Amino acid sequence: HSSRSPCRLRAVPLRLPWTCRITATPLDRLLCCESVCQLPLTMSEHEILEMDSDPGDTELVDEEQLYSQDFLTTYAAVREGEGMFKTEMTEFNNETDSLFFVDGKRRIDFVLVYEDEEKKEYEKRQVHQRRKRKREYFEASLIKMGLELEGVRSVVDEKIIFVKVHAPWDVLCTYAEVLHIKLPIEANDLASKESPFNCFTKCFYPSEELIKPEAEYFTAPFEKDRIEYFHVTDRDTFFTPSMRSRMVYYILSRAPYEVRGKITKFGITKLLDGGVYKAAYPLHDCRFNVKSEDKNCPNERYLLYKEWAHPLSFYKMQPLDLIRKYYGEKISIYFAWLGFYTKMLAFAAVVGLGCFIYGYQTQETSMWSQEVCDPNIGGSIIMCPQCDQECAYWRLNSTCESSKKLCIFDSFGTLVFAIFMAIWVTLFLEFWKRYQAQLEYEWDTVEFLEQEEQPRPEYEAKCVHDRVNPITKVTEKVPFTKCGKCLRMSCGIGTVLFWILLIIASVVGIIVYRLAVFFAFSAKLRKATKELEPFREYVTPQNATTVTASLISFVIIMVLNIVYEKVAIWITDFELPRTQTEYENSLTMKMFLFQFVNYYSSCFYIAFFKGKIVGYPGDPVYWLGRYRNEECDPGGCLLELTTQLTIIMGGKAIWNNIQEVLLPWVKNLIFRYCMSPRTQKAVPRWEQDYELQPLGKLGLFYEYLEMVIQFGFVTLFVASFPLAPLLALLNNVFEIRVDAWKITTQFRRVVPEKAQDIGAWQPILQGIAILAVVTNAMIIAFTSDMIPRLVYYWSFSVYPYGEHPDHTMMGYINNSLSVFRISDFSNESLPLQLNLGNITTCRYRDFRYPPGHPKQYEYSIYYWHVIAAKLAFIIVMEHIVYFTKFILSYIIPDVPIEVKEQIKREKYLTQKLLHEASLKLVTRRMKPITDKLLKRSDGDFKLITESSE
Repeated sequence: HSSRSPCRLRAVPLRLPWTCRITATPLDRLLCCESVCQLPLTMSEHEILEMDSDPGDTELVDEEQLYSQDFLTTYAAVREGEGMFKTEMTEFNNETDSLFFVDGKRRIDFVLVYEDEEKKEYEKRQVHQRRKRKREYFEASLIKMGLELEGVRSVVDEKIIFVKVHAPWDVLCTYAEVLHIKLPIEANDLASKESPFNCFTKCFYPSEELIKPEAEYFTAPFEKDRIEYFHVTDRDTFFTPSMRSRMVYYILSRAPYEVRGKITKFGITKLLDGGVYKAAYPLHDCRFNVKSEDKNCPNERYLLYKEWAHPLSFYKMQPLDLIRKYYGEKISIYFAWLGFYTKMLAFAAVVGLGCFIYGYQTQETSMWSQEVCDPNIGGSIIMCPQCDQECAYWRLNSTCESSKKLCIFDSFGTLVFAIFMAIWVTLFLEFWKRYQAQLEYEWDTVEFLEQEEQPRPEYEAKCVHDRVNPITKVTEKVPFTKCGKCLRMSCGIGTVLFWILLIIASVVGIIVYRLAVFFAFSAKLRKATKELEPFREYVTPQNATTVTASLISFVIIMVLNIVYEKVAIWITDFELPRTQTEYENSLTMKMFLFQFVNYYSSCFYIAFFKGKIVGYPGDPVYWLGRYRNEECDPGGCLLELTTQLTIIMGGKAIWNNIQEVLLPWVKNLIFRYCMSPRTQKAVPRWEQDYELQPLGKLGLFYEYLEMVIQFGFVTLFVASFPLAPLLALLNNVFEIRVDAWKITTQFRRVVPEKAQDIGAWQPILQGIAILAVVTNAMIIAFTSDMIPRLVYYWSFSVYPYGEHPDHTMMGYINNSLSVFRISDFSNESLPLQLNLGNITTCRYRDFRYPPGHPKQYEYSIYYWHVIAAKLAFIIVMEHIVYFTKFILSYIIPDVPIEVKEQIKREKYLTQKLLHEASLKLVTRRMKPITDKLLKRSDGDFKLITESSE
């Protein structure tokens, strides 16, 4: 070829975007060259199509790259016969705070980061060249789809290249219509009512001088053909940065990077997973603690840090509108829910603290606790051993301290608090619905319907089967048949059930540990603690077993969480949900079912199973035929349940905060140290953000999961631990600022996403609220000792069962402990300790007839009275609470009246706009026709037909 020919051989092997096989044979190189020369030249005449002619390099690339014409219709990417666009490389202009291209006009909407293959080791060049082909084709597709790219090399590491992405006005308008983005059409003329308490609460709100209130507008879905009806004052600010980033990410997720026959591979996600790109993210607008020097920069990140994420701003309300504007609706709805939940916890914490103080003040005056600690009553009662042979007899007053602590939680105040919490959770959910409806209107997510949410790229890539849409009756592509979908769902359900059974097996293991260790502690611990006399009352076999088992249970919970997390994500990916909302809802249900069993199983065991089926000393019940079943303290298992809740709830909060605060900070510190420049250089904005940690797709999911699990602890077992709401309140006040600090300072800016509500978490919260009524009623009835005490007070302390003239609690301890004759022990259960003097009987916790009675060791009349009272209490409490919840749900509307009026007003204006636009369009199109049909003649109109013409 001549020097002016558009084909020239040089060492750039990836300028061929269509079928070309590069091998070491001369014939293949010749055919490849001929195909290049026959291409229509679509680039400038100064650009040259080039290919590699060096046999040494071509040997490394032995892969057939096919780019056929069979593209998906939605992808306006590079087609066969078209030239490859390349990213323009520029030099950094030393403007560290700039958010624009080098020209200072085009805004950076997204940044892609990759490592230059030319700087790689020689032996890995084959893999790197494959990545380079995919990247170049992907970037050419982006340019063809309307985006503008500009590359710049890193000032810190010359191997790193940043590709800045800009979406022009026309592209933004097109995809704003595709994504149904709502934009302002007219100023809101419905004035919002200000609270009369604003003068008192003003100091708790962010400074209005820094964060100015957003102007309120009526909005409508954007339409490019009717742009004149929208409130466009400035094209540069009409679409917010979060909107621009969202639209660009939509394009990135659907741009192809490789075509093999009829198989099209596309999406930035796959390229990130395959190492083609190292990162992809929108830019923060400035540094979090320093204002930008650019006068056009809004410094929203700086404002969020100062008024929201800074530790000294813990008392201030959250600037939700600014959070939504900067991070999108999905992030802001989480913080709105977390803030609302924390406010509501304040009321529950005050009442719970009051109940705790009441129990603490009455522990010294409790009659049954006094009898336990009395040397003449509790000191004279010999209790039967709680295990076989090795366990010794013990005196009841050895549990004096634990009985006093039990009085704090097992009091009438706990009953009142349990009923209050059942009503509180209903009010919380109902008021949240109202607040959520208000946010939906203000944030334009009222009509965020399923058809507006686009399918996930992973779903679209697998659409190979035909299906007739039952609504539109149009043939569409789906990734699998009905049989395939059923198979995938069955695999998912089976895997979840397997892991739930695995958790149950771990719980059984913990139970076996408790039985075995209690046997060992009972035999040795009392002798080993003789020297620790001040702590001897606390270091009991029961307490030692409870604490160690709780710690082991917590460790197992955290380990299973880490493993199952990966399994749940794999199952959900295998099921291939259509939209991102469906994906998150499916993953949410799987993770919550697992976490529910994982976190709460041990608590359910202590509350409802431990000490319930133990038999009596002469005929104990054995677990797995070997281990004697556990017994509760004489006062019940409530204190043990409180200990379990405290360890799991407190340990989980500490562990999560360490993960959320310490790990990102340490990772960023190490990354900055490794990437720190040898010389002092100005680092641009995009490179500063690259040094931060990526939040990840499921970052927000774990925040929700953490709070919902906490919500379960606060509601399901609150009857055993009235301080749970207070601990949750303190944790959440810290949690809000930690999450805000983390997302503002330690993580890259996330891609804004649309969200109408909190998704699948809403029905999960409602399910927990319904279950909480049952669990708290059963805790009071079966775990605490409240019902037996009430039965004794009202029935068995007076005639005909008692000897007291008036209702009293005196004698309750003696009445609640049954008598067992020591000579009735079996050989397997007979204690080795026989030096008891003249003692022939011991006591145990149950309601059975004494030895010598015609029905000895059978349940007494007291037992059946207690069982009847417990069942009656559960039924009455459930019906009263459920009826109250139903009434509250009915009388509290889900949507405030003011919000309904604003929604109707906005719909009216939207319909008016569409009607006027349609009229103008019809008038404009009909005018040429009417001019031909109507003609004035002699003062009259005469119709001229086409035939007469």
